Amino acid sequence: MLATLLLLAQETLEESEPSKVPFYIAASALVAFALILSAVGIRNHETFPPSKAVGRGLTLVGMLLVAATMFTAVITG
Repeated sequence: MLATLLLLAQETLEESEPSKVPFYIAASALVAFALILSAVGIRNHETFPPSKAVGRGLTLVGMLLVAATMFTAVITG
């Protein structure tokens, strides 16, 4: 009887965990951004970023992706 109750309690706890899919999406977007940015930066190292505005924009996008990844990690964690 006790073993059955423990198994039911464990199944209930496992079902109540939030989905980690939002974290995986945000983390994948961050990794893709970092890989693409590094590839473009290495390829065009002499002229990258072409202006201060583009550099600030890329920094903002990176910050938003990091914040989204952190936020989803806390929520789904």
